[in-house]
Amino acid sequence: MEHIGEYGMKLLDAAPEFTLMATDGKSCSLSDFKSRLLVIFFSCNHCPYARAYEGRVKRLADEFKGDVDFVAINSNDEVSYPQDSFENMVEHAKQEGFNFTYLRDETQEVARAYGGECTPHFLLFDKDRKLRYQGRLDDNWQKEADVDQEELKNAIKELLQGKEVSVPETPTIGCSIKWK
Repeated sequence: MEHIGEYGMKLLDAAPEFTLMATDGKSCSLSDFKSRLLVIFFSCNHCPYARAYEGRVKRLADEFKGDVDFVAINSNDEVSYPQDSFENMVEHAKQEGFNFTYLRDETQEVARAYGGECTPHFLLFDKDRKLRYQGRLDDNWQKEADVDQEELKNAIKELLQGKEVSVPETPTIGCSIKWK
């Protein structure tokens, strides 16, 4: 599913506060992430789109380590989608060797506050935690070798260089967030 249209958050909106449980058993809040930039993205265990991007996100997290924090949030209804339960998130993060924080949004309040559309939906915030980019990671979820545009990576590089983001919004593509 591709989402094109109005997003819940607008460019330059401030990142909403949150406190959520991470798969490492620790509670995390927005203020815990101290790097210059912050990528928050909505993800889950079962969506083929989200799973296709996991390796790419891990590589970006390695490439920009120290400059960018990457935070995945799973807001899916675990009753209808038991694969997305917290216990399964812990196991999935271990199996895949996630090098980024993976949080559980049990109440779905964080997804609503951030205007989460689908899995994955990427949001990039600057040092002041203002939204500077949102949309997809790149233009080909199925075949990484055929990617022409790495929109999220380009936005990160531009912000780290002190430039404006040249393409601040792109359509998201993925499975809809599974609302209760």
